[in-house]
Order: sequence, then structure tokens, then C-alpha cells
Amino acid sequence: MLEPAIAAALAADDQHIAVAGAGGWIGLATLDLLEQALGDRIADRVSCYGSATRTLTLRSGRELQQAPLGALKMLDARRIWLLHFAFQTKDRAEAMSEQAYRAVNDAISATVLEAATTLPVEAMFVASSGAATKANDPLASPAMRLYGQMKLDDEDRFADWARVHGRRTVIGRIFNITGPYINKHQAYAIANFIMDALADRPIAVRAPREVYRAYVAIRELMSLIFALMAGRSTPVARFDSGGEAMELGGVAQVVARTLDGGSVERAPITDPVPDRYIGDDTVYAALRRSHGIKAVTLDRQIIETADYMRGLAA
Repeated sequence: MLEPAIAAALAADDQHIAVAGAGGWIGLATLDLLEQALGDRIADRVSCYGSATRTLTLRSGRELQQAPLGALKMLDARRIWLLHFAFQTKDRAEAMSEQAYRAVNDAISATVLEAATTLPVEAMFVASSGAATKANDPLASPAMRLYGQMKLDDEDRFADWARVHGRRTVIGRIFNITGPYINKHQAYAIANFIMDALADRPIAVRAPREVYRAYVAIRELMSLIFALMAGRSTPVARFDSGGEAMELGGVAQVVARTLDGGSVERAPITDPVPDRYIGDDTVYAALRRSHGIKAVTLDRQIIETADYMRGLAA
């Protein structure tokens, strides 16, 4: 659940929370957290938008209706907080032409920007990505550079919106997160490790170089986001998701120990160039502490993520 004080503040307030990109991992996890904070009032206080009309089912069994993103501009509410998770991610950049990928994300951003400009949106969260740091990295793949550049463009677009219109934008570069609704289990290292541990298989770390990641729980991250959205000190607040940087061999050892899994098989390091995909934890930790948000330990993150993945398997 959200940090109790932040959940209580949300429950006591009356702003409407619009979630764009509600059907993705972060969107669904956020809806789950909002349900815990708001209870049955979620039906009146929260609206969902995405690529198409569909029913979203939360872990509790509650069903929420998602409307097409274009319907966002017709939202009738007096005060609005807008969470912008809608974006085609790197895997889509790998599968589409650059022209098509740019066109679809530009259309998404234009739709959200139009709604944010015309509606009484007080505060907005823009889910950027750690990929923004790879936009000009010659060692990154073309898809990663393209995805990162378009995330940078979104950061600038919505920062300008806040300054021009006297609103509030919180921009978070999200690197590595854990928790319920995690998807792409084969693609995300920690999910892959958890799958191996739950199946009582050796955890295989195959990367031929040192790979460093730092993880935060989605409930910790969203607690900070809601706290920052309530702030009024500056029109734009930016931060990276943080966490303790660890090499994947060490992460695998923590997964195995926490879940009583088997051994860890770490491939030899033959490539001298490390892979580091981590945010600025110094700033993140200071922000977290200033808002009274407790850090979720890595072993607790693993337990919560594994509980969700067990439920999927069942």
C-alpha cells in the first residue's frame, strides 16, 4: 500500500485522478494502490484511459472500465490530477519503423497535452524512463536511443506546459521497479530470477559483463510521486528512481536467499565494459526522506513481487 500518511491525504481530498495508460504495468499497480487508499470511492475518484475500451481487473476482483485515450479531454471534473503513463516502449521501437514509432508516440503525447491544457489539471505526473539517459549513448541500441529521445521530448513538452499554464508537473525517470503487476517476465532480470527460484531452478545470470541495477518498489515510488504532486514550491519537479546499485550476480543471490531457491550460476565476465542502468539515488533518497517515505528493502520487494507471480501461476 501507499505510505499511510499519503494514502490518508489522498482519501481526504477530492481531486479526480485520471490515469492515462492505465492498462500497463505501472498503471495497473497504481490503480491497485488507489483502490487500497480510496476503497469503493475509486469508482468516482479515478478514471482510466488507454489505447482502447477495455475492462481492467484488479487483484481484488474489482473491475474498472478503461476508455480510449481520446476521451480524456471530455472528462468532467472540477479538480484533476493526471498520471501520464501512456507510451509505446522500447520493445515496440524494435518492432516498428522509426517513422511509425515516432508517429504513434507523438499522437499519444499530443492527445494528453491537449487534454491537460483544456481541462482543470492542477498537477501532472509524467512517467519518463531511464532510457532518456541513453538518447545520445553510442553504445546503446538504435531502439534504445530512439525511445530515450522521445522520452526526453515528452519531459520537455510537459515541463513547458507547467511553466506556461501555471500548473505543476512531476517528471520521474523510472529505471528499475518491482512489485505487483510486473510483466515481461523473461525480459526483466529480477522477474526472471524470481521465476527460476520459484521453480526451484538454478538462477542463471548470463551477461558476459558486469550489469548494475538498482530497484525500488512501485508502492514506494508512487508514494513519492503523489507527495510531489501535492507540492507547490516549483512548477516542475524532476527526479530519478533510486535504490541501492547492485551487480546482477548479487541481486540473484538475494533472490535465491529470500525465496529459499537453489544455486546461482554467474557466467564468466569476459566483456570489460559494464552495463549501468541506475538513477541518482542521492536525490531520490533525500526526496523520499523529506516526505517521510520508508524505503522498501530489496528482500521485501522480492517477496511482494514473488507473491504476485505465484498468483499468476496459480
